[in-house]
Amino acid sequence: MSAFQYRAFAPDGGEVRGIVHADSARQARAALRSRGLLPAAVDRLGPQAQGRRIPDEALPLVTRELATLLDAGVALDLALAGMEAQAASATLREVLGGLREALRGGASLAAAMAQWPASFPQHYREVVDGGERAGALPAVLEHLADYLDARRALRQRVQLALLYPAIVTTVALLVTAGLLAWVVPQVVEVYRGTGQALPLPTRVLIGASDLLRSGWPLLLAALAGGALAVRAAWVLPSWRLRLDRALLRVPALAPMLRAADTARLAWTLSVLLRGGVPLLAALDTAAGTLANRALGEAVRAAAERVRDGASLSAALAEGRAYPPALVHLCASGEASGRLDTMLARAAGIEKRALEQRLSAWLAAFEPALVLAMGALVVAILLAVMLPILELNRIVR
Repeated sequence: MSAFQYRAFAPDGGEVRGIVHADSARQARAALRSRGLLPAAVDRLGPQAQGRRIPDEALPLVTRELATLLDAGVALDLALAGMEAQAASATLREVLGGLREALRGGASLAAAMAQWPASFPQHYREVVDGGERAGALPAVLEHLADYLDARRALRQRVQLALLYPAIVTTVALLVTAGLLAWVVPQVVEVYRGTGQALPLPTRVLIGASDLLRSGWPLLLAALAGGALAVRAAWVLPSWRLRLDRALLRVPALAPMLRAADTARLAWTLSVLLRGGVPLLAALDTAAGTLANRALGEAVRAAAERVRDGASLSAALAEGRAYPPALVHLCASGEASGRLDTMLARAAGIEKRALEQRLSAWLAAFEPALVLAMGALVVAILLAVMLPILELNRIVR
């Protein structure tokens, strides 16, 4: 089926806009007439239209509002209709209307959200699907909204912390490029007129300047080719798995990646278990929410061990992919019958650990960046000044 955006008139004369799913525009008009609507315009939505994205700040609000309406006993279709009528943006109205149409066609909420992947990421849809299958969608959506709020706050702190280093790096690169492209060539002409042998740092600087001035198309092509190669490796499942495994071996990066996915795994399992989802189904859902596929494979392997009769703590300990704190809390939760509570605590511990690591990394990164940029500028100045000092020595 294709998605069609329509504008129609209701029996009372009011104008109605929304999304309808049908095999053709003719069937879309017929579907509208069967509802008592008089279609005025029916236009097919292409992939670009369905790729429109709900703003990041709006998704937690939409999730929480939907959870509140469903918890109050409002039917899902009516809840989406009310939210569509009050939506502040045309994109949000369009997405909510598309969800309603997909639900009327018999799709689940998670399947309907899959038609708008730019608005609803995969991990979001995985959690919603688990909540639907367990019949605990309102509680799952409420916890999902809390998670989205916390993740957005963390992302904002990181972005603000990276703003200063980004400005310093940009200015330093622009200054360096300007020196190499315009200042160094003029200085070189002066040196060539003296006929003296140039020091090694100066020769290296001249070579870099010539490369930048004459070979910049090749440099841009190399950068673009590298970016395309990384993107292709990121898309292919086998290469993505290899890349994710390699990232887990990078000393400075691996602890943060592991902490982020451990917090996501513990939080997802906690939410789904509180909603009544069986452990095996919760593990399958949680594995699909993780950003690192190597860690996701470890969860799937743990699920197989649980299916064979092992406890969750023993299965995670055997895989050795997750920190001991998570294993110990899982064991405590299984012994006390409060696995969901212990998993929520584990998620909080890993989230705080991630924030501390990020703060420490950023605190060390900023002065290191300033020193590196300063050293680069000093090296360029020394390469320019060395021939002048050598010439003065010869004159004396």
